[in-house]
Amino acid sequence: MAQQHLDPTDPTAGPAPTGDALAGYLRAQATEFLRALRLHRESGTAAGGTDESVDAARALRRSVRRISGSLHTYRPLLDTDWSESLRPELAWLSGTLTMEHAYAARLERLLLALHRLSGAAVFPTQTSAAVGPLKTAQGNAGPPSPPTADRGNLTVGAAKAGALLERQLTLARTRAHSTALQALGSSRFHAVADKIAVLASEVPLTPTAATTNLHPLATAAEERLTDAIAALPLVTAGHPYNAEALIHGLSPDPAPHPQDAPWHQVRLLLRLHRYAREALHGENAPVDVRLLTAGQALDRHRDASEAAAAAASAARTPRIAPATAYALGVLHADQRHEVEAARFAFQQCWQKQVVST
Repeated sequence: MAQQHLDPTDPTAGPAPTGDALAGYLRAQATEFLRALRLHRESGTAAGGTDESVDAARALRRSVRRISGSLHTYRPLLDTDWSESLRPELAWLSGTLTMEHAYAARLERLLLALHRLSGAAVFPTQTSAAVGPLKTAQGNAGPPSPPTADRGNLTVGAAKAGALLERQLTLARTRAHSTALQALGSSRFHAVADKIAVLASEVPLTPTAATTNLHPLATAAEERLTDAIAALPLVTAGHPYNAEALIHGLSPDPAPHPQDAPWHQVRLLLRLHRYAREALHGENAPVDVRLLTAGQALDRHRDASEAAAAAASAARTPRIAPATAYALGVLHADQRHEVEAARFAFQQCWQKQVVST
């Protein structure tokens, strides 16, 4: 068995992309950042935001991640001092802009799961219209959830559990929104924005970048990804239910689940590989459906892992009713099972990359 390369390249199929292609890609992403920033400022700053502000924030995150990823993968072709000073600032900005959306999505995911598990309304303002898209977002990959909870007992605590999660995560979202607004008005952000504005017209390449082939650096990014995947317990992930992981996840230890970190790292490396391919091909980058499917599975893995952690954190709230704690425990177990279902989906997708020699 041999691993099929995700980005097979025929060296005879035209001139190899060089630093000039990288410069064009970075200029395009910088221009997208400036456009999104203008739209974000024009669309208002209210928490939750309008559709336009949400789209603008998403475009900001998208461009920042791509610039940051390209600076990481292709750093030998870029001015070292400039690149190394900008990368941590882009990481700070991306993380700051992500949190408000993350808390909102986490709350929706958990309320939907409570509703599914208990069959009861867990949030007074929740509607069937709001639940519908979430079913699609959560996905149906993998086997059904393992908790065989007493539906009556779960229903009693589900409403209070939902209200507790709503209070905690809405507060966290509001704080994240305030933090993002403060960041966007700070001198630190303006310094980053100024550098990106310059990047839109002038990319600080090294003297040899114009004649340097991008393929070896892109291949190195792919190899880091495949090495990280090779270290994953894909045999375990090939089973639809990992009882050992669930048992650990149900422990009272508030530390992150030890099995999650390698999967989160693979998600990051998969994203860097995608961005490296985009820089190689520009607007003509071929769509790899399997790569997209693998990324979606890893996104679900991240979302379920963080949702499980939020349920566990809520269950540690002092003086909550036993029925509420019970509902949160069942919810936590359900989300840990969603983690395993996402790993199963990734394993099924990734094995399609393997072909017979």
